Amino acid sequence: MTSTPDTLTRSTDSSQPLVPLLEERWSPRSYDDTATMTDAQLDAVLEAARWASSAMNHQPRRFVAGRRGTDTFAKINDNLLGFNAAWAFRASALVVGILETTTEDGEARPFAQYDLGQSLTALTVQAHAEGLHVHQMAGIDADGLRAAFDLPERFVPYTVTAIGTVADPSQLDEKAAEREIAPRTRLPLDEVVLVKE
Repeated sequence: MTSTPDTLTRSTDSSQPLVPLLEERWSPRSYDDTATMTDAQLDAVLEAARWASSAMNHQPRRFVAGRRGTDTFAKINDNLLGFNAAWAFRASALVVGILETTTEDGEARPFAQYDLGQSLTALTVQAHAEGLHVHQMAGIDADGLRAAFDLPERFVPYTVTAIGTVADPSQLDEKAAEREIAPRTRLPLDEVVLVKE
């Protein structure tokens, strides 16, 4: 395989010009397991998540973050399912995205999923600005993560985000390596936008 991290920019084939951070963002699985993430970088991505938009400013999202080599990272990694466990251990950091489904008083937080998505998008853009790449995963053991971090019932682990430095895809198995360099695709704009006037 001739691809190297320097050539894996994987820009979009968008129908309209996008800002570079959105144009160049993609979700690798091949991470450099010698690259580290500084305290400042981890704080920056979490701060971006904190300042993301929030319905009625309720902010029903929480995070658990661990850098590779820490007990927190190991606990998160131990609760990844299936294919995710085969590659995410090389990331520089893993972040659990948690829904606050109700307040302490039992009031429902109906927009928690939306708000968590908003915050993870902000985290992703900030990570890219820091020279890092993000891959978000839904294949997790939510009950295992809740137990590992002693979370109350109203906090629901929903995703895990891997953050790190891109490495050559040759360290992945053949199928995953092919996906790593395949063209990025999305549905055409006219299929996504149902009405536009």
